[in-house]
Amino acid sequence: MPEDSTNVQARAAATRPVMGVRRFGRFNWLGLWTLTLREVQRFTNVWSQTLAAPVATASLFMIVFTLALGAGRPPVGGVPFSHFLAPGILMMTVIQNSFANTSSSLLISKIQGNIVDTLMPPLSPGELLTGFVAGGVVRGLFVALGVGAVIFPILGLGLAHPFWAVAFVLSGSALMALAGLVAGILAQKFDHLAALTNFVVTPLSFLSGTFYSIEALPEAFRIVIHANPVFYLIDGMRFSALDASDASPAVGLLVVLAVDAALGFLTWSWLRSGFRLKT
Repeated sequence: MPEDSTNVQARAAATRPVMGVRRFGRFNWLGLWTLTLREVQRFTNVWSQTLAAPVATASLFMIVFTLALGAGRPPVGGVPFSHFLAPGILMMTVIQNSFANTSSSLLISKIQGNIVDTLMPPLSPGELLTGFVAGGVVRGLFVALGVGAVIFPILGLGLAHPFWAVAFVLSGSALMALAGLVAGILAQKFDHLAALTNFVVTPLSFLSGTFYSIEALPEAFRIVIHANPVFYLIDGMRFSALDASDASPAVGLLVVLAVDAALGFLTWSWLRSGFRLKT
């Protein structure tokens, strides 16, 4: 006897895969992957601006500072000035691009009014946070590989400690991706984001020992710089490449991870409440 059409439809509905439903435990892996892929494609689609341009800028920094300050300058920390400069330039470029990825993504969505397309799908605050940060981290990794592939071979540099290099690039990219989320949530227009970039991110990047050793500074300035988490990223990357640093890399990594955790909790709570996102 032919099966009742109602039963057939019910069975088909029960076995049909439902897009967007949480599966594999408590996580919506499909939604998380889709958000991460969107964030990655945002910068890969315009790679000449987001990947090639940072590599070119980092190379110009190396050329200008080496010619302007490095000529006739004695070694810094026992290494040539160009070798001392390269790891800091690499990390500075990484953190600036990780920050730009998340901050611009969130702010553009708010200004264009399509932030609802991100908030409406069945994604938890933790999944939203992870997807945005993953995009910033991937961009940071790409930039690190690009800058390292161009600058390090020219100088004859390698990595003395590859594990530490990966650890600091990942943790630093995550830190600035989280900072970008904070900026993107707080900013209501591009002027606000530019102010945060110019008066917070850029000073933290430049006043972090990128172009100088803190051993050359007065004691009071050393204390201030040690309160800057970006200092530990620059110093950690320098240790990874040169096996020389101004601070313990283990302590530096712990500081960076602690700041990651604090910013992660802050942004998670804001995403959970919809602070400056739902109004």
